[in-house]
Amino acid sequence: MTERRKKSKERRSSVALASFLLLQATAAVFFVGDAASELFQDPGEPHSVFEGLVSVALIVGVAVGIWQLRVTLARMAAQERALETARGSLADVIDAQFAAWKLTPAERDVGLFALKGLDVAQIAEIRGAAAGTVRAQLTRIYAKAGVSGRAQFAAWFVEDLLQAGLEMELPERQRA
Repeated sequence: MTERRKKSKERRSSVALASFLLLQATAAVFFVGDAASELFQDPGEPHSVFEGLVSVALIVGVAVGIWQLRVTLARMAAQERALETARGSLADVIDAQFAAWKLTPAERDVGLFALKGLDVAQIAEIRGAAAGTVRAQLTRIYAKAGVSGRAQFAAWFVEDLLQAGLEMELPERQRA
């Protein structure tokens, strides 16, 4: 699923939840008014007291729903910021490592396409090169990286990024 479609789906979910809460709040206002009028007309009637309690429960439900919506929206925003940070961090890690391995510009392009999951034929088509050339470039990249194939090549970056994330989360005394 593309990023745009995910964001659109998240917005629709938020709008649907907000609409539901608005409908629930409208119902709460109606029931509170109805219960209040019955309580004033017949204060001791058990039915009126029960309606009053149900109205209070409905109001509490609306308040909890609004609170949950706010918490959910804040959590989604924080996750989006973390994802953007991770994307930027991964790009920085990749660039730095490609420079350390002294990859040529062509090898950098092929390496990025390989990390994105494209196969040899797709990379060759995009670069306007022969599939054999792309295979040779991948072989040189893997040799410079000290890995045996695409899976280890991709895992090298994920492991590095995850390790950096774990170090940031661990307290200082546990890192040693």
